[in-house]
Amino acid sequence: MTDLAARNEHILVVDDDIRIRQMLIRYFEDEGYRVTAVGDGGAMRDCLQKTPVDVILLDLVLPGGEDGLMLARDVRSRSDVPIIMLTGRDDVVDRIVGLEIGADDYIPKPFHLREVLARLRTILRRRQPPVAAPSAEAQDVIHFDGWRLDLGRRQLVTADGTEIVLTTGEFDMLAALARYPGRVFSRDVLMDITHGRRLEAFDRTIDAQIARLRKKVERDPKQPALIKSVRGIGYVFTGRSAP
Repeated sequence: MTDLAARNEHILVVDDDIRIRQMLIRYFEDEGYRVTAVGDGGAMRDCLQKTPVDVILLDLVLPGGEDGLMLARDVRSRSDVPIIMLTGRDDVVDRIVGLEIGADDYIPKPFHLREVLARLRTILRRRQPPVAAPSAEAQDVIHFDGWRLDLGRRQLVTADGTEIVLTTGEFDMLAALARYPGRVFSRDVLMDITHGRRLEAFDRTIDAQIARLRKKVERDPKQPALIKSVRGIGYVFTGRSAP
């Protein structure tokens, strides 16, 4: 995933039920994703030939003589794009076959949209190149806008030499952002860095931590100049680095 596309992945929905397609389009677009929705295998192939996708939500029962299992097998023979199977049939055999031919997950209908989102995020996160949390032994020092961030000593110091006390999570988050100025970090990536993917961590945890961090490093936390929000994606560090 590119820096600016940290939360703009392209989802391809393949389902013959127009109501489900419209529901998934609205929900995932509101979450910041790009969504294309089609009703059969032929339209799915046309889409895959024209544009890359990051994940496919594929219904098991489809019109036109090709079911989701056949389409999943065809896709997997040519691509490693993640596939989440959606089906109203509660058949264990179908589920096992779907996973054996390369589907990444299997969600029965009716489903809860938050569950689909959680499963999708988990799959996409696995494919994202990891961003390591700063090591305790790191000796890097980052200077920006008069601030001094010592990664080895885990200290943040102002221009006049005052040390600002940060929690472990606040320091790890600032370090990750400051090491890559201009890079847009999704909340999921920041969650991995600062919380180690703990189940109790979620988007609002990250937003609250950013808010606390802004109070310590921004002149005006309500008009941040160092850590800016990127609507629908996450956050970006815009501090001016110095040697």
